[in-house]
Amino acid sequence: MGSVSLKIGDGTARFKRASMCSSAVNLLMLFSVITTNLFALYAFTYHPSSIHHHHYPKNISLISEKVSLILREIESSQKKLAQMEKDLLGYESIDLSRPNIAKELKEFLNRHQLPLGKDSRTGITEMVASVGHSCEKSTDLLSEFMSYKVNGLCPDDWSLGQKLILQGCEPLPRRRCFAKTIPKVGLQPFPISLWNNVSEKIYSWSGLGCKNLACLNSKKLNRDCAGCFDITHGYETQRYVKARSKNDFVIDDVLAMSSGGIRISFDIGGGSGTFAARMAERNVTVVTATLNVDAPFNEFIAARGLFPLYFSLDYRFPFHDNVFDLVHVANGLDVGGRSEKLEFLMFDIDRVVRAGGLLWLDNYYCSTDDKKRALTRLIERFGYKKLKWVVGEKMNGAGKSEAYLSAVLQKPVRA
Repeated sequence: MGSVSLKIGDGTARFKRASMCSSAVNLLMLFSVITTNLFALYAFTYHPSSIHHHHYPKNISLISEKVSLILREIESSQKKLAQMEKDLLGYESIDLSRPNIAKELKEFLNRHQLPLGKDSRTGITEMVASVGHSCEKSTDLLSEFMSYKVNGLCPDDWSLGQKLILQGCEPLPRRRCFAKTIPKVGLQPFPISLWNNVSEKIYSWSGLGCKNLACLNSKKLNRDCAGCFDITHGYETQRYVKARSKNDFVIDDVLAMSSGGIRISFDIGGGSGTFAARMAERNVTVVTATLNVDAPFNEFIAARGLFPLYFSLDYRFPFHDNVFDLVHVANGLDVGGRSEKLEFLMFDIDRVVRAGGLLWLDNYYCSTDDKKRALTRLIERFGYKKLKWVVGEKMNGAGKSEAYLSAVLQKPVRA
């Protein structure tokens, strides 16, 4: 079957920052080519003045050995250079010849020639499947994910797919099987669906610790979701319309800050969808990006009549430039303290917000002063206008004070 290399042209590779070593590789390659060619030229053109006719066979044999040695050296150098290039560029290839590779994974990743030849509009001659370059590091799990009966029912393994996504294997390969169907009985019409629970049987609980909403509401699933599945009696019924602290902004106040109005919005890490529900009451369409970490967030948001989007924050947002009037984000900006990773995320957020649009930073946890300063400096680099900026403290469960940052920022018009 051969192997598929996840290269630049495939549109599937992710690359590390350019290294100074790349120039060294180019010089080494040039030196290797020049040296080997000089050796070959010398071997073929060297004729000693004292040579006699009866020495020809011996000399020819010697030259042949030297040429073979040179060819082996060239092959070895090419392999070393290829490995160095791969290490520097930061992409891997999935070796489809390995014995533990699932047949369906081979079928999906193999290139397929276009039936009518070259496409006149795009210039492509073959179809190349898209799969995350980090999938190579999780080949065994990926093969398990792609081991299923074609045209049959998919295994109940959504949690396996999510595990691959969280390990950087994104996008996942497509599959030719039917996903498990769960009857969605008792769904409410919109907008009644925004604040009414339905039967717990419509959610998939496989792979989760909790098996009902009561269990979920008894836990703090993350900093943005403590009892967030109680949409009939809990704090979710007051969220964004009543402030518990100075860091809690009211939706109507934020909407009033907009120039040109708010029509469509993007919510990053939106919990159970309450922000989207409040915006829907004000005729604003919201796309909520979330995974199903410890809870059926996507299914719950959909049951409320809202739009969930299932992908991780390591993935480039699947939206065109300058399309959203507002982006709402809380602790989705917490990327483990890596300044470069935070920059990549912030630049992608900035990309999808229109000029004059708003970035609402909602109760971002500042675990350290350095973390707060790093985020502040990054925001100042973007040139956003600070319409509202509040740093406050809250008491955590252990009785200790924690600092939080909330802000409403307006994207400038750039030349």
